Amino acid sequence: MGKIAEAQIVGSLSPDGDVRAAARDAMTAAFATFKEGRPILVVSHFDADGLTAAAILIRALRRAGREAVSVVVGKGQSPWDPEVTHRLGAHEPGGLIVADLGTRADPVLPGCPTLVIDHHVPTGEPRDAITISGNGLDPEPTTALLAWWAAGALGDQADLLWLAAVGLIGDMAEGLDFPEIAEAQVRWGKTALRDATSLVNAPRRTAAADAGPALRLLLASDGPKRITKGDDADALALHAAKAEVRAAMDVAKRVPPAIGGDVALIALDSPCQIHPLIAQQWRGRLKDKIVIAANAGYRPGWVHFAARSASGCDLIAFLAEHRPENADGRYGNGHAQATGGALRNADWNDFIRKLGFPQAQVQA
Repeated sequence: MGKIAEAQIVGSLSPDGDVRAAARDAMTAAFATFKEGRPILVVSHFDADGLTAAAILIRALRRAGREAVSVVVGKGQSPWDPEVTHRLGAHEPGGLIVADLGTRADPVLPGCPTLVIDHHVPTGEPRDAITISGNGLDPEPTTALLAWWAAGALGDQADLLWLAAVGLIGDMAEGLDFPEIAEAQVRWGKTALRDATSLVNAPRRTAAADAGPALRLLLASDGPKRITKGDDADALALHAAKAEVRAAMDVAKRVPPAIGGDVALIALDSPCQIHPLIAQQWRGRLKDKIVIAANAGYRPGWVHFAARSASGCDLIAFLAEHRPENADGRYGNGHAQATGGALRNADWNDFIRKLGFPQAQVQA
């Protein structure tokens, strides 16, 4: 079960307890460890869930009188990469919040007080950190909702609930059994929230993968219509990003799958991050298969792929079983029914050949 832990358990996120109170308790404990007079870094993923989690935390921290700085982990990056660690250390932070980037044993920035907020299947329990994990809860809260619960420890954040709703819709659609989503839909409108989510998610799927316009809007807006109806440069950038991704999808949707046993492979070559969308589309059409959409054009030297299945297969376990020898932390994270990763070209060739698709190898 997901838990909140430091050297000792502060509280538990479990169906039998008050998960909202436990998240607030964890924030209180983490906030007490953050050093005064130095910035708190909020490091997040660049999708709708990660960006809204970051916006909630930054706005709440600033209201509480603390300097908060956003660091968005971009295309092909991990907060555990040496260059990202160097970038974080240059801020000389007094505290670190890592949101929607996975849960590993290794610290992101050794020696810095850290709060981890995440809902993916953990690959380890972070050392010397307080962790808020939604994994194992039913229904499973996304990182943005966990962040909103936690931010309540810093004051009333009712006006930021729409941000949590955008994160929920972005990762889990709209049918989850959380009272927060129902409240947000009544207050801000179901259509406005859904449309804002689509726009916020668009930039990270483009070739440039610049989430800056989306984050700026999330930090400055009082509701989703500021995003959907805005006509400033940032709002227009989101619409342009959505058009770019739509054009890339129109091409990718015409690529037929190759079938081999229980696996269906769709081989793509696009600078846009469309492989998760394509995998999700084929998941509904090939319900007895493990669908892998692989994109050799997303980042030079790497093949990024998304795995989805409607068969009930545990995809985390499937990928672990077929893990190439040189795969790193970018491989096989996420959820049991929605995962993927990235492999260097040579490792991809080994992986896909052993799965029975030698024709899908790329130039190493």
